[in-house]
Amino acid sequence: MAPPAPAPAPDVVATRRPGRSRALWLLLGVTALVAAAAASVTIGSRDVDWSDVVAALGGSSETLAEAAVTKRIPRTLLAVVVGGSLAVAGAVMQGVTRNPLADPGILGVNMGASLAVLVGIAWFGLTAPSTHIWVGIAGAGISAVFVYAVGSLGRSGATPLKLALAGTATSAAFASFITAVVLPRGDISDRFQSWRVGGVGGASFDTIVLAAPFFVAGLLVCLACARGLNSLALGDDVAAGLGERVAITRGAAAFGAVVLCGAATAIAGPISFVGLVVPHLFRMLTGVDHRWLLPLCALGGASLLTAADVVGRVVARPSEIDVGIITALIGAPFFIHVVRRQKLRAL
Repeated sequence: MAPPAPAPAPDVVATRRPGRSRALWLLLGVTALVAAAAASVTIGSRDVDWSDVVAALGGSSETLAEAAVTKRIPRTLLAVVVGGSLAVAGAVMQGVTRNPLADPGILGVNMGASLAVLVGIAWFGLTAPSTHIWVGIAGAGISAVFVYAVGSLGRSGATPLKLALAGTATSAAFASFITAVVLPRGDISDRFQSWRVGGVGGASFDTIVLAAPFFVAGLLVCLACARGLNSLALGDDVAAGLGERVAITRGAAAFGAVVLCGAATAIAGPISFVGLVVPHLFRMLTGVDHRWLLPLCALGGASLLTAADVVGRVVARPSEIDVGIITALIGAPFFIHVVRRQKLRAL
């Protein structure tokens, strides 16, 4: 009689269930994204039927309903791309800085990209959307380096509170600079009022196609750094002991996040809190493994921003509320909750 098979190691048993639950959440994330996209195409100031959607996809725009669908499709696609990018960037920034309060909006990265794009348009006459994306990425990178440098000053280094304060102060300063640039320029002030809040109403396929390579490159870089981010979560010394090149991993992951933030801000404006809410939510649901967390954040961020855009269209019919306002209403209470929880843990 053959001896009984040895029992699996405890760590193997412990990792089976989380893997299944993560796969389930991944499936639910895809389902939520499909539902949000369907709602975005069919719901608005004028609700449409699926027959109108099919006709619009076939190239028809003869009726008002079909014309509405034709405008909503690129808007929905832009919300999906921007929301997913901001959520992944937020998760990466939190992993790089080991700061639970990190977010492209809170750390001033989005506002830095906004200021760079606006200065390029107002002072240097930059008009090409591709140029806006490059300038936005440069502004996001400069702002990220500046905030991290300021937050690292002092004996204790870059603590979560210091980074949040540095980012908030930098965002306020950049917002003042933006106002100073826009006010004397009546020719651009009306055009950028909605963009400064953050929205996807001006989406077009041409702009999305131009920005797509930047989003793909940034996402691939972040996904490639997922295993390294898991090592960084253990501390720099432990990560180095495991063979991780800490500086290279941190720099590459930060670069990918900056590319995502800069491109998203250049085409949709500074949208805050998506990168804070979504990563925290999925960490509570699925754990801290970035190999799963980043794809889930991409789906969750895309779903959140698309749903927020639908809400903004519904609550103010026949007008609409920019999606940046909706995400702020959702994210601000969540930010206060996270701060209070971190404070209680420190006691």
